[in-house]
Amino acid sequence: MTKDQKEQVIAAIKENLAAYPNFYITDIAGLNAEDTSKLRRDCFNEGIKLTVVKNTLFHKVIKDAQNSEMDQLVPALEGNTAIMYCEAPAVPAKLIKKYNKAGSEKPALKGAYVQECAFLGADKLEELINIKSREELIGDIVAMLQSPIKNVVSALQNGGGQLIAGLVKTLEEREN
Repeated sequence: MTKDQKEQVIAAIKENLAAYPNFYITDIAGLNAEDTSKLRRDCFNEGIKLTVVKNTLFHKVIKDAQNSEMDQLVPALEGNTAIMYCEAPAVPAKLIKKYNKAGSEKPALKGAYVQECAFLGADKLEELINIKSREELIGDIVAMLQSPIKNVVSALQNGGGQLIAGLVKTLEEREN
């Protein structure tokens, strides 16, 4: 590979890192053509961009990023490496688990950079599956905030108005 070609590959990797906030470092070596094609199709359907990279070039990109969290992923850059770039943080982990449940050892998780945190090792797969997206977290917060309001409204509608009126009257009497 010429120096110009390496620079083009590095530029492409940097573009992908800028376009996608999360990425998974995986190993897909040993998959036959049919299984590789199926994996690529599944990745496309889930909104995941799958690319095979040279470890030395990806290492250079990580080093150039000057990100201490990304630096923790350098040990994962051994052997064959494929990168799964994604918007939704847990989607690649769920896809990997789906393949593992079907009896395939590949793709194998080597590491991940999700929501600005590094995860190193295949043992982090369950953690990654349970990570919620920004939208899911906002939904959970809204639901928690609405719950007390719903309780107050329900109490008012079910005759709790008399109780509240009594409390207000008692508070007014205390002030006087």
